[in-house]
Amino acid sequence: MKTLRLKPHHSQGPRGFSLIELMVGLVIGLLAVIIVMQVFRVSEGMRRTTSGSGDAQTTGAVALSMLLFDLRQAGQGLATANTLGCSLTLPSGHSVGNLGPVVINSASVATGDANTDTLLVAYGTGNGSPEGQRISGQTGSNTFNVPAPTAYKLNDYVLAAPESRATPCALTLDHINVVPASTLSLATGATGMTNGVLYNLGQTVHVAAYRVSGGQLATCNYMTQDCSSSAASNWATIAEGVISLRAQYAKDTSVTMDAIVDADGYNQTTPTAYCSGTAGWSRVLGLRLALVTRSGQLEKDTVTSAAPAWAASAALPIDLSSNTDWQRYRYRTFETTLPLRNMSWPGVVTGC
Repeated sequence: MKTLRLKPHHSQGPRGFSLIELMVGLVIGLLAVIIVMQVFRVSEGMRRTTSGSGDAQTTGAVALSMLLFDLRQAGQGLATANTLGCSLTLPSGHSVGNLGPVVINSASVATGDANTDTLLVAYGTGNGSPEGQRISGQTGSNTFNVPAPTAYKLNDYVLAAPESRATPCALTLDHINVVPASTLSLATGATGMTNGVLYNLGQTVHVAAYRVSGGQLATCNYMTQDCSSSAASNWATIAEGVISLRAQYAKDTSVTMDAIVDADGYNQTTPTAYCSGTAGWSRVLGLRLALVTRSGQLEKDTVTSAAPAWAASAALPIDLSSNTDWQRYRYRTFETTLPLRNMSWPGVVTGC
């Protein structure tokens, strides 16, 4: 019998990738990464463009709503012949010239960016008659007699105006420092007010300035800060990405004063007196306003060929030329004409 002998099996060990195969794999992987990154870059750019436009829309809506909140109350307690156009000294010691419900480019407000406008808005919060109360007598400089002294409260802000408007007209914002019984006691007071008028502006008086500075909409509270100074400590940013604020008065220029804004009534000429032909404060019925916001995305190519425009663009264009890259941003323009409800007069005003 033969015995079978099997030859030993020499198995081969595991084989790895060759250098060529590794290099080919790396090239394919790098190509895949490059393609993915290119797709991501394009999609991310589209996302930023879309979100940037949305941010400009949201910023403009919020900023405009804040402005309109103040403008709807502008002139409350101040819209009378004895106060409009006067200078007003505030408790902070700061002074506002040519008092009005809203003043465009007031000399009392620090200027903003080039080719933009500033606004100065003033109003009180009193619940009494906007015509004020007659001052029947005066004891000393700070004690006044009025028909209804109990209508005033401690720390109410008041304005005392003389019977005959002085030239120049200068008023001081005062406050009640003693709860009235039969007479009113003011903190500082003023002489020569018998037969004049005392206006109650309530517990809070709002005198605020708005301007566009450095691409931001900022506000300044004149009751506590000096808004004639551009110091950053005086101004608080309320909206980013605002690059222009433009405004015009809307006036009734007709002889009969029919309380309708006329075609030639849109301009930036600020009245200096209550009655002044066709240019007095009594003829200012509203405000035409434009607010321009910009997206935060700087595009690679030109995406805006012409500057944004509004109804008064021929007279007051929106100029963005100070920024050499302005065409590589997207913009939103918000425009409105707002009636000043404390300045509407049905027909010719007495004395004008």
